[in-house]
Amino acid sequence: MLIGGYETTRAALERLWSETSYRMQSLRDDRACAEEELEGIDLRTYRSVTRLGFDARRDVAAPYVATGARPRAAILRDQGVNGQVEMGAAFHRAGFEAVDVHMSDLFEQRRSLEDFAVLAACGGFSYGDVLGGGGGWAKSILFDARVRDAFAAFFARSDTLTLGVCNGCQMLSQVKSLVPGAARWPRFVRNRSEQFEGRSVVVRVGATDSPWLAGMVGSVLPIAVAHGEGRVEFDAPEWDSRQARTVLRYVDGIGQPTERYPLNPNGSQGGVAGLTSTDGRALIMMPHPERVFRAIQHSWCPPEWDGDGPWLRLFRNARVALG
Repeated sequence: MLIGGYETTRAALERLWSETSYRMQSLRDDRACAEEELEGIDLRTYRSVTRLGFDARRDVAAPYVATGARPRAAILRDQGVNGQVEMGAAFHRAGFEAVDVHMSDLFEQRRSLEDFAVLAACGGFSYGDVLGGGGGWAKSILFDARVRDAFAAFFARSDTLTLGVCNGCQMLSQVKSLVPGAARWPRFVRNRSEQFEGRSVVVRVGATDSPWLAGMVGSVLPIAVAHGEGRVEFDAPEWDSRQARTVLRYVDGIGQPTERYPLNPNGSQGGVAGLTSTDGRALIMMPHPERVFRAIQHSWCPPEWDGDGPWLRLFRNARVALG
């Protein structure tokens, strides 16, 4: 770059611009994370990358939506949850009847999970995360026998799908005893950076037979994250991400799983970002697909992306799976 006789590189200018932030971050947050972010300015592996293994413009759910049938999706939230509007919009766009369901509706028996084909637990900060991410929400389910049994019955049905995003992911990981095939799911603890992370990252869809991710395997996609406790922690030291059915991983600029910050915003081993139950019907993920189901919602995306974004495929897949 040549500016009025002064020649330099973008990386050099970005380093200069970032110096003050780096020094503050080194004192306030995890120092190693601060150093990794600064060093990443010069690394090719820190660039953004996208690679779709499917046609994002194709509406795979269209034949099912055309029938006029709209399966009911419970957009589940609790005190402090804030992602229900985007979640409902994504399911509506994919051909569902999205129904706002607050936990109080279940406790007061105004709603029943028996009436729904899909349960989507939304993101946010239930109970201010004072008992850890999703902890209060999970305990409100586990400590109420009638509600606990209702959730167990829903998860046991072979004609249902479950999605947990961010706080919903954290909550479902703590009620995994109710979810068939989820025994080795991890819990989610404080980010390695010691701070809330709200940014765009890139994930890769791994090999899976989950109906949620049909046709998406191998794709590398940008996605939003917004969490303070997203680092995986397994119950037993011998367990690993493969045994836990990991299907989404944070990746670097060449599409490889990474633990480097900020490409991996929380420090999860092996870049773990999302997991399924053994039958694939339950999917939990820390990133937010519902916040980027339209191309325009991305902070950056390839110019050829327009209208519906690639992450809408996840919600359309659910509609296809229900027939």
